[in-house]
Amino acid sequence: MPPAYCTHLDTPVGRLLLTADADGALTSLTVPGQKGGRTLQEDWRYDPGPFRAAAEQIAAYFAGDLKEFRLPLRATGTAFRQRVWDALDEVPYGATVTYGEIAARIGAPRAAVRAVGGAIGANPLLILRPCHRVIGANGSMTGYAGGLDRKVRLLTLEGALA
Repeated sequence: MPPAYCTHLDTPVGRLLLTADADGALTSLTVPGQKGGRTLQEDWRYDPGPFRAAAEQIAAYFAGDLKEFRLPLRATGTAFRQRVWDALDEVPYGATVTYGEIAARIGAPRAAVRAVGGAIGANPLLILRPCHRVIGANGSMTGYAGGLDRKVRLLTLEGALA
């Protein structure tokens, strides 16, 4: 089902494209140049109205005043991806986890780390569903669909990086 609404939001990490379904649940948040991100479509209804709460919370997040988003999210994906995304939602502000830790949290075998990485990379709700908090087992800044520079900026904002 295509998004019913969309809007743009200017932030410190670029102009975001947000989409929502007819009920107002957010279906995607895309940053400029995002690998696999959404692009504006002609049949989407441009209307900032359904995004007021998201705009307020995102602004508060970037101001350092919000640590947990409380927004209706509705991303579509396989059951496996949904489990991975649910695990991302449990990673607290200012913390990081590894791909292996996410695999363990969802009860997946260690060999599923690549599949976990694929599910994290397919997260359509960047920033809101904090895939930027997942790092390599050796502490390295590994893949982020929004770009490693944005990942570092988000983790620095949250105090996870000096």
